[in-house]
Amino acid sequence: MTVTSSQEAKERIWKTSAWSLIFIGLLSLVACISFFTSGNADQSVAEAGVQTGDPKNLLGYMGATVAELLIRRGFGLFGLVIPVYAMLIGGVMLENNFYGMVKRLFKYVFFAVLWGSTFIAYIIILSNSEQFDLGGGIGYYLNMWLFKYVGQLGVAFLLIFAVLLFFVLNFNAEVRASRFVEKISQVTENVKTQGIRVNLPKIQPAPNGNGQNKPKRQNRVKSSEEAESASPDQPVVNGTMDTAEPELPLAKAGEEVAFSIEAPEKTKKKAPKRHKVENEQLELVIEEPDGDPSRPTETKEFEQLGNDNVGLVKGENKIEKIVQKEDQEIELEDFEAYDPTRELSNYETPPLALLDEHGDGEGREVDRQELVENKNKIVQTLKDYGIEITNIKATIGPTVTLYEIVPAPGVRISKIRNLEDDIALNLAALGIRIIAPIPGRGTIGIEVPNSKPETVSLRGVLSTEKFSNSKASLPIAIGRNISNQVFVADLHKMPHLLIAGATGQGKSVGLNTVISSILYKKHPAEVKFVLIDPKKVEMSLYQSLQYHFIAMMPSQKDPVITDVREAINVLKSLCIEMDQRYELLKAARVRNLKEYNTKFLARKLNPRKGHHYMPFIVLIIDELADMMMIAGKEVEMPIARLAQLARAVGIHLVVATQRPSVNVITGIIKANFPARMSYRVISKVDSRTILDANGADQLIGRGDLLLSTGSEITRIQNAFIDTPEVEKVVDFIAEQRGFPEPYYLPDLPTDSDEDSLADEPIEKDDLFEDAARLVVKFQMGSASLIQRKMKLGYNRAGRIVDQLERVGIVGPHSGSKAREVLISDEAELERYLSNLS
Repeated sequence: MTVTSSQEAKERIWKTSAWSLIFIGLLSLVACISFFTSGNADQSVAEAGVQTGDPKNLLGYMGATVAELLIRRGFGLFGLVIPVYAMLIGGVMLENNFYGMVKRLFKYVFFAVLWGSTFIAYIIILSNSEQFDLGGGIGYYLNMWLFKYVGQLGVAFLLIFAVLLFFVLNFNAEVRASRFVEKISQVTENVKTQGIRVNLPKIQPAPNGNGQNKPKRQNRVKSSEEAESASPDQPVVNGTMDTAEPELPLAKAGEEVAFSIEAPEKTKKKAPKRHKVENEQLELVIEEPDGDPSRPTETKEFEQLGNDNVGLVKGENKIEKIVQKEDQEIELEDFEAYDPTRELSNYETPPLALLDEHGDGEGREVDRQELVENKNKIVQTLKDYGIEITNIKATIGPTVTLYEIVPAPGVRISKIRNLEDDIALNLAALGIRIIAPIPGRGTIGIEVPNSKPETVSLRGVLSTEKFSNSKASLPIAIGRNISNQVFVADLHKMPHLLIAGATGQGKSVGLNTVISSILYKKHPAEVKFVLIDPKKVEMSLYQSLQYHFIAMMPSQKDPVITDVREAINVLKSLCIEMDQRYELLKAARVRNLKEYNTKFLARKLNPRKGHHYMPFIVLIIDELADMMMIAGKEVEMPIARLAQLARAVGIHLVVATQRPSVNVITGIIKANFPARMSYRVISKVDSRTILDANGADQLIGRGDLLLSTGSEITRIQNAFIDTPEVEKVVDFIAEQRGFPEPYYLPDLPTDSDEDSLADEPIEKDDLFEDAARLVVKFQMGSASLIQRKMKLGYNRAGRIVDQLERVGIVGPHSGSKAREVLISDEAELERYLSNLS
């Protein structure tokens, strides 16, 4: 709420300033116009500095004063330009657009006002006229000063030279008459034939005024200070636990409960003053946890060498190719930064109110009696096997509690690791997991499930600042870890995710969490999904996002792929898309998608050369085992290629399977998935296959998972989102305006299709030849170009493009980019059309 109110306040101040500037400029303009009828009468009033008479200006004393400063003492007739420019600035501030235009216009306004005032004053002085107001005081005194040094004729030459120099510096004006005539004829021809082809993008702000989407409504989570004030201070308890001891207060999830245990007397020979304390005695201390509960090009001069398109660089004594001006990259200062979200500038991310609160969002309170009993059982079990510990601490999570123990010197870790089943027996708990040792802590962890696990809702996770302020490219709110902290990962850095788990353990909910997290954070222009669902029912909810977040092939029947053979074609199409993106990265001389898009947004890449903004593509496969059973090698090869190479071009994989056996997750696939997520599996073999470690078979299910990101394994309780919640989120997005067509991947032409097309007669549209001339003229084989220029429907324009492809004028479909035009000029086209006829 504080962030939103601050943004609204800034927006109000910005709009108030804009309207004030427009109002002041308008009043100043009226005052200056009124000066030319009442200036002489108001001269004494304005020069006096106080209101001494009855001013004749339409705006009274203030109008007379402003007009005196801008017209008589200022720039004369050109003083009218200043309030007009001020009104223009106010309008630009109000529209929040065209800042670059106003910035570039400043130098023209400055030169026009200064030069115009000097020129008019010069003419008035030479004509001996008394209308000195038309030139203004600045123009008059500037002429008088110049007359002393260069005389009247010198001032005339200076004025002419100033105009010529200004045009040469700002417009690269040619002095030679032949070049000047040639440019005039060229501009005239362009205006007649194609009109103005440069469109400035409109950067429309989001409703919050800072250029971003609307902030998500955040649920209020109690701070640690409020939690302390809401509950009384916990007492320090000493002594042996028995039935007569009063009931202990509750501990909240996320808290750390420290049990400090003094070693027996034989281990403390150097501290005789300390009293001997039995292992059953403990000191209970509550610790509150910390944390929470997006170079200008150098100009060179060339000397032409012969008729070839090469020249000698002056001053560098080397030969380079001369690039025509229309083939050069667009300069950064000529346009505003490109905005990929401009087409759907009114898009709103789903509100958090669409999601349900399955938990209270603050962590369930755990019975402290349960903690102490589990602690005593662990200590007693270790003592029975001759293992002494010096300290024990409990960290309460949403579903499990982590007991960290510090063994006495000389105790072997393997002895504690082998007691996993014995501790589980004494605790009568399912899913005991021992971490020996915990990386980076120097302790041994024993994870014990809580008697009443907590449900972590996705709404509570998305409402935290850790997710809403995340700068990750593809943020994924997985859930809460064992310390009850929100765990947010970046899929772009993983860069691929392999998910495994037995039936009913939470894989499908986990995939919905991954998709929903990205839907709540990203704009449709920034990320696209390719959804493969051999089960046919798990991802059918996302079909209505076809025109927002779905990438598909033109020949694809449904947005969500359910047929394995069609899935193979999509995987091959993604490989082609990957290769095409690498070609663009190579041409742009960048190494990854982030650098490429940054360069494109800064308008350093020319769209006429095939460059375009490339969104992230997330491929999600719900059941890999079914695909591998039907077409093993055909599926393995493209997945392996994508896993090996697609990271740099922004294509990321999320692959799920029920049983992570070696014939499903082959070595070449597994080697390229460093990030792996495992829900509960059946056997230790499956756990080692997916995680390269034990533990996944000891999970308790219902979203309890282990995430491996290299050498570290983290236990997380997956956030829960139900099917009705997914439907509401998808419906909210689908009801908004989407793109006119989905994001198309490259299609896969087959030999049989090409042969059948070659045998069929070509039925030409009535506007076929006109469309062919248009495509060759713009060198862009696009249905949208034909639709826009010839005012046709999209279906008819698409059929014309197909006809142009059949006759060999344009190339095949290449994804979201325009088709390649195979004919270079109109003369060649006319010869080609005559041969066809």
